[in-house]
This record gives sequence, structure tokens and C-alpha cells, in this order.
Amino acid sequence: MSSTAVRADCAADRAGTITFDLTAPAPALDSVLLLRRRGAAGRKPGGTIRIPLSRPAPGRLRAVLPASAELAEGRWDAYVEKPGDEPAETVVEPGLRDLRALVDRCPDTSAATVSARVPYPTLDGRLAVRSWVRAPHAEAGTVLAGPSGMTVKGVLYGVEAGEGAAVEARLPGEPDRVHSVPLTAPDPDGPAGSFTFTLPYAPPAAGPVPEAQRWQLWLIPATGAAGIRISRILDDVWSRDKSFVYPGHPAAPGVRATPCYTTDNDLCLRLEPVPADR
Repeated sequence: MSSTAVRADCAADRAGTITFDLTAPAPALDSVLLLRRRGAAGRKPGGTIRIPLSRPAPGRLRAVLPASAELAEGRWDAYVEKPGDEPAETVVEPGLRDLRALVDRCPDTSAATVSARVPYPTLDGRLAVRSWVRAPHAEAGTVLAGPSGMTVKGVLYGVEAGEGAAVEARLPGEPDRVHSVPLTAPDPDGPAGSFTFTLPYAPPAAGPVPEAQRWQLWLIPATGAAGIRISRILDDVWSRDKSFVYPGHPAAPGVRATPCYTTDNDLCLRLEPVPADR
């Protein structure tokens, strides 16, 4: 641990409240916990949040980010700010993180907005919060990487699937390369808002695949409706790209297809060329 850093234990509840207990060394009580949105957005209005500290026990200070506080989608880095004529900021490092309440969250499917917040350790050892705000939202559940296509089950929030509901696989930067498959009939034994689709690998792989491609998956709830990015955010995983690994299968001669997630937990289909000897 850095001699100039403060360590924080975190606990999150299902509603979205995050409690930070600051220790070793405890900052002054007149300090605040500062969350700053990463990138240029952190310098704009609403890009920083200051949370006052309280003393729940000797030697410990606490900051509580309530579920009602607005936290725009993005990554928020944590600091302790000591007030003064020239406020000083101290890096916050992660301690224990109790995220059990976030596992398998199931909000009301009629909710207009779905939000999620996950405290996590950054690659350089700092404490940050990953925030998602989706309205509406398509939550990916089970992903089956079959030999000829990927089958996905999920739950739709904030909107109902209607006539013409489908899923589109889109290749970023190439608007003409879009492949659509219909949603199947909802599972009568599944939760409200449940959806299922199967995306064959062959149609996206029919075009050129000179290098690795990530096809984004969008749910279209009805004919003419705007697309909803399919993601998985309702648990305690802040980045799924390396922790959720699926098997790859041949999609076309010299092309392999693999379901995958991005670092932002968006579901994709990855196509990549395979050497002839593999």
C-alpha cells in the first residue's frame, strides 16, 4: 500500500447504495470522499461527486453513496479530498469488497431505468466504481456457444417485446453489415420479460474477415423501434471480457466464431481468421 494512499473497505446493497469505510490511515473528519468520472467527462458539470464523512467507530471514517444519488454511466475513480485554500487529493486503494448482495439481481421488469454500480480495483491498484445506467435494458443471461450458432437467454427491462422483435448483429464502422434474427417465443416458465434468440455464425462470417471483428448485439423490441444493447450488468462482475470465456467454433472456411463480452460487459460475437494449419 502506498504511504500516501487511504484504504477503503466497500459494501454494496441490492438497491445501489455503496458504503465506504476508510482506514489506514484515516483522513481528517472534515475531508470528503470524492468520486470523479474518468476522462474528459470528469471536468464537466456533474463529473464529480463529494460525499461527506462520518465516524461510525474510533479510527474509522465512513462515506455513503446512496442509491438515490445520480451516477452517470462510466468509471468513477475514488479520492479523499482535504479542504483548504488549495484542496489536496489522496488516492483511495481498495480494501475488502462485500458485493454479495449484487449477485443475480432481478429488478422489476417494468422499471423505466436499470442502474448498476460495482466497486472494483483498477489495474494500477486504485479503487473505482463502474456505473451503468440503461433505459431500457436487455440483460443477457445464459449464453450457449453451439457448434453452428450462439443461443442467448435474457430479460428485457423497461419495454415489452412486440411484433417484429429481433436481434441484430452489427459490425461497428460498417453500417451495411447487419444480420437479423427473430426473438423466439418467450419461455412460459421463465421470468417476466424473458427473451431467447439464436444467432447463426455463418451469415456474419460470409463477408471478409481480414482481422478480428467484434459484432455488437442489439435487441430490437418491435419493428421500427430503436435498438437496445445486450449486456450483462446485474451482478458483481465489473468487467467480463477475460472472466467469461466461451468455446470457439468454425463459422466459415478459415474463420472462427466465439461469443464474448467487452470490458464494459456488452455481449458480442467475435470473428477471427484462423491459420490454415489450425
